Amino acid sequence: MGKKVVTMGEIMLRLSTPGNERFIQADEFDVCYGGGEANVAVSLANYGYDVKYVTAVPDNPIGECAVAALRKHNVGCEYIARSGERLGIYYLETGSAMRASNVVYDRAHSSIATAKPEEFDFDGIFEQAEWFHFTGITPAISDSAIELTKHALRAAKKAGVTVSVDLNFRKKLWTSEKAKKVMTELMQYVDVCIGNEEDAEKVLGFKAESTDVTKGELNLAGYEEIFNRMADAFGFKYIVSSLRQSYSASDNGWSACIMDGATREFYHSKTYSVHPIVDRVGGGDSFAAGVICGLLDGKDMKQALEFGVAASALKHTIPGDFNLVTRNEVQNLADGDGSGRVQR
Repeated sequence: MGKKVVTMGEIMLRLSTPGNERFIQADEFDVCYGGGEANVAVSLANYGYDVKYVTAVPDNPIGECAVAALRKHNVGCEYIARSGERLGIYYLETGSAMRASNVVYDRAHSSIATAKPEEFDFDGIFEQAEWFHFTGITPAISDSAIELTKHALRAAKKAGVTVSVDLNFRKKLWTSEKAKKVMTELMQYVDVCIGNEEDAEKVLGFKAESTDVTKGELNLAGYEEIFNRMADAFGFKYIVSSLRQSYSASDNGWSACIMDGATREFYHSKTYSVHPIVDRVGGGDSFAAGVICGLLDGKDMKQALEFGVAASALKHTIPGDFNLVTRNEVQNLADGDGSGRVQR
C-alpha cells in the first residue's frame, strides 16, 4: 500500500432524480453514497494510497450500506464509529443547459453531526499518517462537528501530518459570518488551502476582482492578488483554486491555479472544455484529490495541478459522487490525450 492518508467528514445517502427529471416529475430516485471527504478518500484509494476515512454512521442497515460503498473502493473503514440516529440524505435534481442543478439537504441531527471526539482515537488514527484532508462542510454541520474537527486538527499537527482543506462554502448549512469566524481559526493548522473564488470570499473574506463565474469571466491577476493576501495572512505552503467558467449547466470551462506560499510563484493550468457534463457533483473533490495525489507523489506544484485538473475534468463525465478513474487515465489526459477514442 502507498502512504497513509486520513480524511474526515460526512458520508450521505444521495437520492437523485433519473436523467434530468425535476423533483416533481420523479416517481423513483437513483441511489448512491457520497460526501466531500468520502469522495476524496475514494479517489486517493483508487490512486493506490492507504486511505482511512473517519466518520460516524448509525448502527443500522443504511449506515452499513454507506460503509460498504467505501469498502468497495478500498477505503479503510476501521475508524468509522457507529453512533447517532441517522445517515444524512441529500436529494439531487440534475440540471441541463440553462437550468441549474438543485440540491435539497436532509441531514440535521445526522450521526456525524452528533458525534463526540471521545468516539475517536485520533492519536492512533494519525499514527504514521502523512496527510489529513477535511472540508469546510464538516464544521458547518453542527457546533459539535466544529469541536470534532478541532480535535482532529490538533492531533494531526501533533503527529506532524500535512493538512489540506477544501473551503467548500455551503450557504444552506451556515452563514458567511459564522464560516469566517470558525474557519479563520482553523487555518492555523492548514498547509494546503483549496477552494474557489466563492469559497475564498465567503469563508475567508478574500475576493478576486473582475471575476464573475456566472458570466464565464476570469481575471487571473485577481486570483494572484488574493493568493498573496492569503499567504500573508495564514502562511499556507500552497494555495489552490479551481476555475469554473460556467456557460451553462451542461457546458463549463475547467482549469485551476496554484501559488507557492514561500516563493509566490503562480501557475495557471491548461483549460478543458467540459461538454456535455454528465454529473458535476464531486468535481471539486476529485480536483482536490488529484492535487493531493500529485503532491504526495512528489510532483512539482505545476504537475500536481495538471493532474488534479485532468482528474476533475474526467469526473464530470461520470455519474455519482465518486471519481472512478485510474492513475493512467488521469495521466494520459494530463499529458494531452483528450480525444476520447475507444481504448482497444
